[in-house]
Amino acid sequence: MRFRKPLSDEQNRILEQAEAIMRSRVRDGLMISDPSSAGAMFRYRLASHDREVLSVAFLTTRHKVIAVEDMFAGTIDGAEVHPREIAKRALELNAAAVILAHNHPSSSLEPSAADKALTARVKESLSLLDIRLLDHFVVSTEGYTSLAARGWV
Repeated sequence: MRFRKPLSDEQNRILEQAEAIMRSRVRDGLMISDPSSAGAMFRYRLASHDREVLSVAFLTTRHKVIAVEDMFAGTIDGAEVHPREIAKRALELNAAAVILAHNHPSSSLEPSAADKALTARVKESLSLLDIRLLDHFVVSTEGYTSLAARGWV
């Protein structure tokens, strides 16, 4: 079993600064043109949480970020996610596409069977409303994994 050392105050400050930069880029009309920019954005946003948090980026048809919101939070190894709430918010924002991301406090970057099942449920739900699910990232302090890159989206 691997124990993760808590982040130092300095490391937390750096992550908060990185998140502030990403938030300002969203406000200034950040375009997500490749998986690495989305993965990095979510890593800075979620990696330091000590419980699972699922965030959603809501995008225009040209992949300009409308909003990025933390929608669900759970425990150290899971969060209850409701696809209907993601769909409802996407419709409110008039989003054409979304990207999901959640953290693994355990630092594992390997998507679980539950992560893959959630991805399929959300994709199916959103497709009924003509909203595309572009990717789902698993992030930690170690990096990120794209489920789309593995062919699971």
